[in-house]
Amino acid sequence: MPDSPLSSSAYTVLGVAATATDAELKKAFRRALRETHPDTGGDPARFAAVQHAWERVGTTEKRRRYDAGFASGSSDLGSSSARSAGSPFAARGSSKNREDSRPRARAYGHPGGWRRERFLDSMREWVGRGVSLDDPYDPTLVRDAPREIRRTLADALAEEATARTVSTLGIGFTVWHDVATGTPDRKIDHVALGPTGLFAMLSEDFGGPVKVRRGELTGPDIQPEKPMHELASRAKALSRQLKVAFTCLVIIVPDDALAQPQESLGTVRGTPAVVVRQSVLAHFLRTGPEATRNRHIGGNELFDVRTRLSSGIAFVE
Repeated sequence: MPDSPLSSSAYTVLGVAATATDAELKKAFRRALRETHPDTGGDPARFAAVQHAWERVGTTEKRRRYDAGFASGSSDLGSSSARSAGSPFAARGSSKNREDSRPRARAYGHPGGWRRERFLDSMREWVGRGVSLDDPYDPTLVRDAPREIRRTLADALAEEATARTVSTLGIGFTVWHDVATGTPDRKIDHVALGPTGLFAMLSEDFGGPVKVRRGELTGPDIQPEKPMHELASRAKALSRQLKVAFTCLVIIVPDDALAQPQESLGTVRGTPAVVVRQSVLAHFLRTGPEATRNRHIGGNELFDVRTRLSSGIAFVE
């Protein structure tokens, strides 16, 4: 999985400038290893980060590909279009000729679309009026952008990852992306309906670890946000508008942001609330929250809820 736009660059982790020579880079790596090694009192997490950074830029070829935004794939770095296509931050096109021919969940809306538009507008404004922006997804440019801009792109990528996950659930599920509940920034990222219930979901990348405290997500990169409170408020508005009841409120985060696969945040007005890793989302949606695991919906009830959602949901613009 590519680094998040919020991740520290390999050069930052190693403590050198991106313009450092190969010799300076190697010297910095050795120094960082000594300083972070657990046997000498260092932080195991920082030690692992140093090793990971070296894996990305430790040879001339790896460094060349890292600087160009290529984690894998084509080695053609000659054109801006090739660089953009290879960037880990560029939007992924869906392949119609995929090998997996199993039926997909029905999907509506454009996951990550609103945030990508916002990212592009912000990048143009940050770079400057009248300045050519050949490749807004150039990793070097993205790493230099203000955190607010990088956060917008990180959330777009998170929404797209969730959309890919939900699409694998099969025709028993229907999902609506970028669902409006008022102003665009108060949208629900995904509304998913299936035999296990109706789920309101936010896909988030805060750029750091998250924990649960008193029914809310906490962490050094979250405050003053209250993501579960916000999700509950938006779900309540949509529930009243469409006269549907949500089975569960879900926040999805990157795997390395949560210490365990999923964690309960209790209930909000009687509705279970959870935070889950991206990698366990599909399993969670197939089984449902523990509190409602023995109750599946189907037949007329499922048809009625789907009809209300299909006719009443509006998408952010």
